[in-house]
Amino acid sequence: MTTLNLASLYEAVAAAVPQRTAVVCEGRRLTFQELDERASALGHGLLAAGIAPGDHVGLHLLNGVEYVEALLACLKIRTVPVNINYRYTDRELEYLYTNADLTGVVVDEAFAPSAARVADRCPKLRAAVVARTGDAAAEEPSWPSRVHAAEYEKTLAGRPTTPPLADERSSDDHYIVYTGGTTGLPKGVVWRHEDFYMAALKGGNHYGPPYLTAAELAAAAAASAEGMVYMLTAPLMHGAASYNLFTSLLGGAKIVILRRFDPLQALRLIDEEKIGIVMVVGDAMARPLADTLRAHRSEFDLSSWFVLGSGGAILSRSIQEEFKELLRPDLFVNNGFGASESGVDGTIQIGADGLMRLSPNPRVNVVDGDLKPIPPGSEEIGTIARSGHVPLGYYNDPDKTARTFPVIDGVRWSILGDMARVEEDGTVVVLGRGSGCINTGGEKVFPEEVEQALKSHPAVMDVLVAGVPDSRFGERVAAVVELRPDAPVPGADELREHCRAHLAGYKIPALITFSESIVRSPSGKADYRWAKQFLTSENDEKETPRA
Repeated sequence: MTTLNLASLYEAVAAAVPQRTAVVCEGRRLTFQELDERASALGHGLLAAGIAPGDHVGLHLLNGVEYVEALLACLKIRTVPVNINYRYTDRELEYLYTNADLTGVVVDEAFAPSAARVADRCPKLRAAVVARTGDAAAEEPSWPSRVHAAEYEKTLAGRPTTPPLADERSSDDHYIVYTGGTTGLPKGVVWRHEDFYMAALKGGNHYGPPYLTAAELAAAAAASAEGMVYMLTAPLMHGAASYNLFTSLLGGAKIVILRRFDPLQALRLIDEEKIGIVMVVGDAMARPLADTLRAHRSEFDLSSWFVLGSGGAILSRSIQEEFKELLRPDLFVNNGFGASESGVDGTIQIGADGLMRLSPNPRVNVVDGDLKPIPPGSEEIGTIARSGHVPLGYYNDPDKTARTFPVIDGVRWSILGDMARVEEDGTVVVLGRGSGCINTGGEKVFPEEVEQALKSHPAVMDVLVAGVPDSRFGERVAAVVELRPDAPVPGADELREHCRAHLAGYKIPALITFSESIVRSPSGKADYRWAKQFLTSENDEKETPRA
């Protein structure tokens, strides 16, 4: 097997399809060759600025051509790109910058003042490249004297467009994905390039065996239909979005990127660019898109759209049915199941019983507390685990690494936080995150199942479920609900009655409260910390009998 380095793989594809359009964002269009040359020039510019192989470089950017170029540039010069959540406060940025040991940052001008403020408390940071993207900040950044700050275009201007460090790259080079998850501080998941390529990108082939050489990958890209077009609606600093970006680039396909999520702009671009595959993150993005589709369907030609994909959050059965009704009955819905800690583990199907099922995968197991596989047909609940191409661990956190990525009999595992059981035929029934499991009077309730039931009510836009204290049962099930605009307003009792057709009595929320909006991360991930705090403040501590 030849070197499976992400930069080298991209360069092979770019050489095979140089004149195809690679990326489109806000009117800017780059071919594969243009993208490759600009990324190479930026890589040379970063080296000249003192960034060295093995250094960590933050990508503190909104979606845009610059994000894609900077990501590839870092990989080309064997530095480690680190995704930065641009919604973070200065305190959160300081934690992430220092935890990741950033020596450099590529930052949008709108975020440069924040980056400059925290740079004073991040002693390893020595280089900043500021992208002038038209979103000027109200203040000018004031960088510490030790930080060499330069403009993005000036950093790459006049630099060589030949690939830097091409002969030095390795399958063992690192790629880090920081994940905020749904609880706790952000954690940096450290991948080898080869493991990331095989696990998160399916070896460049989501429909068959992996391509094991750059030549195989490039040949497949050249042979693929040039009309395949992806749309990315989620922020690239989200792990699932980066998976989709690499999938399109290594497949020789065009990807259209939204700088910020705008459902009406998305429909317009699907029409103009003839997009076939649209990627969202769960119902938080899909529901506004469906509502806009319902209101403006007749204004656009959407006949090219044949796949709706979700990563990072599961699309509810109700929203899947709504898209098929609004768009086309044969719309293929790909509910991707995976994590920053494991890559792509399969596709979720939601049955009429509301349960989420994952097809059998030889690399995915359900294990007990002793990390032993649970046999099919057992009613025992365990934890989903993946073996094979998995990350090396969490950056700067040996304790969590030992718990999440144990090595057993010489095999490294990724132990995910999702609880599950295994049916007789090997199908995995995914129950939900163990950290969010609600214990009410000894009965375990997984929030995801309750959320699926509530989302099937036509008036519900979004919902999060969490446990709140109860003096009788320890915890009770509680839900915070965001209603659809202009929908008839249901009462809490109506929503509980709706749930009775889907859930056992002890799973029906004892407390239902309403909010104008559900708080989620920029990528659409659930913020269960906010939900629990919100619901606990609403909890009147009454001893509520079970439904």
